[in-house]
Amino acid sequence: MTKILNYLWRFWLLLLAFVLTVTLGIPVYILSFNKKHYKYAYQFIRIWCFGMFYGMGLRYDLVKLSDQTKDKNKPYVFISNHTSIMDIMLACILMPDHPICFVGKKELVKIPIFGTIYKRICVMVDRNSARSRADVYRRCAEKMEEGNSIAIFPEGGVPDDTSIILDEFKDGAFTLSSKHHSPIAVYTFVGLKEIFPFDSSKGYPGRVKVYFNGVIESSDSPKDLKTEAYKEIKKTLLEYSI
Repeated sequence: MTKILNYLWRFWLLLLAFVLTVTLGIPVYILSFNKKHYKYAYQFIRIWCFGMFYGMGLRYDLVKLSDQTKDKNKPYVFISNHTSIMDIMLACILMPDHPICFVGKKELVKIPIFGTIYKRICVMVDRNSARSRADVYRRCAEKMEEGNSIAIFPEGGVPDDTSIILDEFKDGAFTLSSKHHSPIAVYTFVGLKEIFPFDSSKGYPGRVKVYFNGVIESSDSPKDLKTEAYKEIKKTLLEYSI
């Protein structure tokens, strides 16, 4: 019975996504033609994210582990752990003053309607192409020069082994920060792994915890940035996980 309810809940996700994408996708699509208008398109994207997150019966509590604040006039590299599709919605909800561009998989372009909008507002990468992966830095730099922030989940994906608390970080987010002198906004999401996992037969409406770990200033050493960020998020997960 529980599995049936979960599948119905996930069906509601698809229905909700379709309605919101069709409704809000039109202004996003139109505004995305002009790079200068992305900050306006982003407001519609955030409405979509709020609709998806809250429409699925999810809520969040923000806990600040740092007194640092984000400068509204600076672009950031946003990072967090990655355990759920809802991580994407939550990232946009948390960054109202910093229009986010995601680094995402090229395969998502194939999704009807969504894919058309996705390729205009995201930096796409073909993970099977070394050339595509290398070009990500240039395209991200262009987005940041336009005043946008970049969101990257440094684990690079969700590990198949659900017992892994935090997978190893890839270099991308930290190389980008180092090359372009962009600070890193570090967040830790606790609860989405259980509440809204990728397994469609599991999950339930509920409240998650979001921990703001603070801002890591850019340095000339991507390796040091990666080590510091990994330690911060891993420590938070070990201390506060459900």
